[in-house]
Amino acid sequence: MTALRKTQIDPTSKAAPFAIRAERAVDVAMREALLDASFGETRHGRTCQRLRDGRAPAAGLALAAMREGKLVGTVRLWHVSAGGRPALVLGPLAVDPACRELGIGAALMQQALAAARARGHAAVILLGDAPYYARFGFSAANTGELSLPGPFERDRLLAIEFTTGALDGAAGMIVPTGAALPKRRVVRALQARAA
Repeated sequence: MTALRKTQIDPTSKAAPFAIRAERAVDVAMREALLDASFGETRHGRTCQRLRDGRAPAAGLALAAMREGKLVGTVRLWHVSAGGRPALVLGPLAVDPACRELGIGAALMQQALAAARARGHAAVILLGDAPYYARFGFSAANTGELSLPGPFERDRLLAIEFTTGALDGAAGMIVPTGAALPKRRVVRALQARAA
């Protein structure tokens, strides 16, 4: 699942293209450092993190953007029940600040959504900036009756349906349903946070 993304850059720039591929175990330390740099050390206390803690990302839906051997972008999707409806939650999406003008975030979003659709998922939900995510088809049209296990801004709870009506009537709490991580991986993740 590696795709070389041609970027719109100045031909005199020293910027190199990037590749998006499936996340690998060797990416963990780089991913955690990128997420800390992007969201701060308090990111583990955020509401959507409660949907990810102790869970594995959905199969085939953890992507890494690589540039010159360095992880410069990441996105993951997670299984949830959205008021009783099966869906995915997207996040976090992060891009190295030095690479934010290369289109990496948009490329990760497009590839993640295409992979989710190809795997037969009906809907994706996220908590994010509506103007940014609207260009990918996200809106708050089907999330008004959904809630998260913690504080959130209502206008930032967005969704996209791949199957028309997938979230019709969805109401209630969004809860994790993905596979639990093996205990040793949870312990390693907690140790990586403490380091």
